[in-house]
Amino acid sequence: MRFFTSVHLLLLTYIITALVFWEMSLQKQSGLIYEQEVITLKSQVDSVQTPAIYNEKMATLKHQLSLRTSQYVGEGTTFLLVILIGAFVVYTSFVRRITLSRQQNNFMLSVTHELKSPIAAMKLNLQTLEKHQLNEDKRMQLLSRCIKEANRLNDLCNNILIASQIEGRQYKQTRETIDLSEMLETLVNDYATRYPRNFETDITPRCKIFGDKMMLQMAITNLLENAVKYTRADRPIAITLHTKQDNAVVQIKDQGDGIPDAEKKKIFNKFYRIGNEESRKSKGTGLGLYLTNKIILQHKGRITVKDNVPSGAIFEICLPLE
Repeated sequence: MRFFTSVHLLLLTYIITALVFWEMSLQKQSGLIYEQEVITLKSQVDSVQTPAIYNEKMATLKHQLSLRTSQYVGEGTTFLLVILIGAFVVYTSFVRRITLSRQQNNFMLSVTHELKSPIAAMKLNLQTLEKHQLNEDKRMQLLSRCIKEANRLNDLCNNILIASQIEGRQYKQTRETIDLSEMLETLVNDYATRYPRNFETDITPRCKIFGDKMMLQMAITNLLENAVKYTRADRPIAITLHTKQDNAVVQIKDQGDGIPDAEKKKIFNKFYRIGNEESRKSKGTGLGLYLTNKIILQHKGRITVKDNVPSGAIFEICLPLE
């Protein structure tokens, strides 16, 4: 990256220098032409005997000199602007490709871990069931863990599949009337069953919207998954649903470490995750928030993130009511 930047700047400097030299050469050549034209004029027209004609022709030569100067400056400025715009486009395109390549590399590292982790956990639980005679409570506990890990795998595969379909514009939405209040309560209850957490809810009943039920479930599930992931087990997660003007407003408040202001816009980019793959401790692929943002935008809504005082983040979804 640094090598490309250095070469890019060196090449750009050389082109600008050559352009300035070309401009100066043209101006010098124009001056020589003017001087030669003045000498020719003096040899052809007597300034003492016919001053009016002489002055008129001198004015014409000066006007032509001015026109050449304006032409050279205009062409040089236009050429310089084209070069600068081209250099900017090339540089930004290269930076985007490098950034995307790094994010894809991080994605491959994280998705490999995300796939291996639940598979290893399920394998261990099933081997324990196979090799040992366990009481009913222990068996049910191990089976519950297997189901939990299978759900993680299912969510991960769904995210990857839907992201691919959205990128390829292959996914066809199904539109129907959705009771958002009922959907949110069902999802929260499901997470409360899967995770030993304190979920605080304040849900206004009968908030109905129009959209794709499966996609909206995925969007809210991704936000709940993030809240569980980044909030300590002894701290509550708050979920609210209210109406404001013609919108249904969902807020999911976690009590994690929060999101720096510089990262708030970037977290919705594809594959983007805060920090480096080697340094971050949380699990994830960088697809969850990207998909959530895409889904909400497709439903003519918006998603924002802000700080949760004293710690954590608040994800807010606004969707138009039916």
